[in-house]
Amino acid sequence: MYLAAVIGGGLVDRYLVSLPLVLPGGVRFGAATVATVLGIGVMAAAIGLFRQTGQDPKPWESTPEIISTGVCRLTRNPMYVGMALLQAGIGFALTSAWIIALVPVVLAVVYATAVRHEEAYLEEKFGADYLSYKNEVRRWI
Repeated sequence: MYLAAVIGGGLVDRYLVSLPLVLPGGVRFGAATVATVLGIGVMAAAIGLFRQTGQDPKPWESTPEIISTGVCRLTRNPMYVGMALLQAGIGFALTSAWIIALVPVVLAVVYATAVRHEEAYLEEKFGADYLSYKNEVRRWI
């Protein structure tokens, strides 16, 4: 989804309706760097937690336990948040407001196609423990 949004946003920007991101070079470079580094950092931290607890980061694999430490104290979906930040970083780097504008669209699609089902699975599997975690930690940030 994220890659499709980057490619699609870039193609729309270039061939249909240009929506340039008008920012001074230093601000654009800084935003691209911060978003990209944060995105990669969040994903790396999540993968580290998955490995540390013996879990598979693939969302379609069985979840043996709720991870509520590290980056999972800040977001219930660190991989999706990390990819969204990376998408935004690419948008800043390519000066494409389309790519950045598609971040919430992608998150809505990811919610509808994956997160909603993952949350239902986790509620059924872990019950009150997951509901407590869900009440303490936001879905995105």
